[in-house]
Amino acid sequence: MLIVKRNFLALISLVLVSFGCGKTYAQQELLDAAAAAYDSAQYQRTIDAYEQIATQYGVNPELFYNLGNAYYKQKNYPKAILNYERCLLYDPSNVDARENVELARLQCVDKIEAIEPMFFVTWSNGIRDSFSCDTWGKLAILFFLLFIAGCGTYFFTHRTARRKLGFYGALLAIVLCLVCIHYAGAQRDHILQRDYAIVMTPSVIVRSSPAESGTQLFTIHEGLKVRVRSTLSGWSEIELTDGQVGWMPSEGLEVI
Repeated sequence: MLIVKRNFLALISLVLVSFGCGKTYAQQELLDAAAAAYDSAQYQRTIDAYEQIATQYGVNPELFYNLGNAYYKQKNYPKAILNYERCLLYDPSNVDARENVELARLQCVDKIEAIEPMFFVTWSNGIRDSFSCDTWGKLAILFFLLFIAGCGTYFFTHRTARRKLGFYGALLAIVLCLVCIHYAGAQRDHILQRDYAIVMTPSVIVRSSPAESGTQLFTIHEGLKVRVRSTLSGWSEIELTDGQVGWMPSEGLEVI
């Protein structure tokens, strides 16, 4: 749903702690101005306000989501896709962003069939994307505390039933803790890797080598999501979801 989200409590709290109330009020004014501009269909003003917020106070998933909505309303679908994808990078559980990015992709030229990975990779990535990196970290801490509680129950009680409960509870908790640590790390690596980008040029000829003299392989269009495999002298080697590989000018890409 293309609705501007106004829940910026976490960001506001951070600003309050770091910079003081004056900055918080200034930020809130920008947030209110952005929301009012969106409600009155002044989408460029909305974008300008959110970009100013990003510059002055940093970004969060909801800011990217709201930017995506404003760009979608402007029919700037590549920018909408870029911002929805950035939202999903930091908050993969955002269902609205996932639905909206698919709506934006329907407006783009390229419809490329993706090669599906092995089922266990899809399953593992689905679990990873169930929560953000921060949420996985908090769950790891919770299960570690439960592990300590289970150990305490095992070592400091005398009833056999409680000792068994403590032992097996601690065992389960430490396993779940390690699983959460693994997925927190996987989410962190996914965020830091930043090897995906959105094509911003209306039409691009992908070549066999990083030069204008390279053989023309195929043509892609704005809004397409690609993986950047490497860069060289202003050119990027890209890979499409169907496995095709080639080179295009780096200036035509914007990293998610």
